Amino acid sequence: MNDIFERNHPMKDDKEFITSYWADRAHDFGALRAKELESPKLKLWREELTSHIFDSDRSLRILDIGCGAGFFSIILSQLGHTVHGIDITPNMIDEANQLAESLDCDATFSVMDAENLGFDTNTFDIVVARNVTWNLPHPDKAYAEWFRVIRPGGLILNYDAEHARNHHNVPQSVHHAHEHVSNELKERCHTIYHMLDISSYTRPQWDKELLTKLGASSVTIDLTVGPRLYNEEDEFYIPVPMFLVKAIK
Repeated sequence: MNDIFERNHPMKDDKEFITSYWADRAHDFGALRAKELESPKLKLWREELTSHIFDSDRSLRILDIGCGAGFFSIILSQLGHTVHGIDITPNMIDEANQLAESLDCDATFSVMDAENLGFDTNTFDIVVARNVTWNLPHPDKAYAEWFRVIRPGGLILNYDAEHARNHHNVPQSVHHAHEHVSNELKERCHTIYHMLDISSYTRPQWDKELLTKLGASSVTIDLTVGPRLYNEEDEFYIPVPMFLVKAIK
């Protein structure tokens, strides 16, 4: 265990350390998401998301988990859906509100824990998430909550990657999403890797097994997301392969 972990984070499931990390990254993270919404990635992600959405001719109730600066929320809201984004980090919600307002987007946002949702059962048609599950202290509890708030026949689309398992082997790319992140913040990110049990899970097989136990009628895995959507080294590039866990209630 590294020194920063021992010095600043004595309890491995304390969310304060994780929230502090994302609070310090929020402003630059929001700026990058604003650029991504003006880049070719917008079209790629819009097509990716809509390829999975049923009843696309009507407005669906969608929950964006760990929404960050609101990237998914804004895309889906602009497609005509009713979207609510939640994030445990208040600074991220501030960034999301500012970005949505600048784009005249009517998605709504609130501070909320992904593992303890303040919504009634069967509230949403779809739950979406991107790069969230890897930094949850209790991902099994989170999945149970996400599954609870979608209606029967509803959908979970969870895009994630094994960041902890792969970060030591990431190639030195010319451009990537973390190229301007300070070494101090990178070290804090690595501390999160070490402190969470999910870093040792074999994913996405673990996700599929858990969702099946929760009662999902169908769980499918797509390992092609990373190569398809991040096939060039630009400022949004994520070298760790992204996958999709898709579950139907």
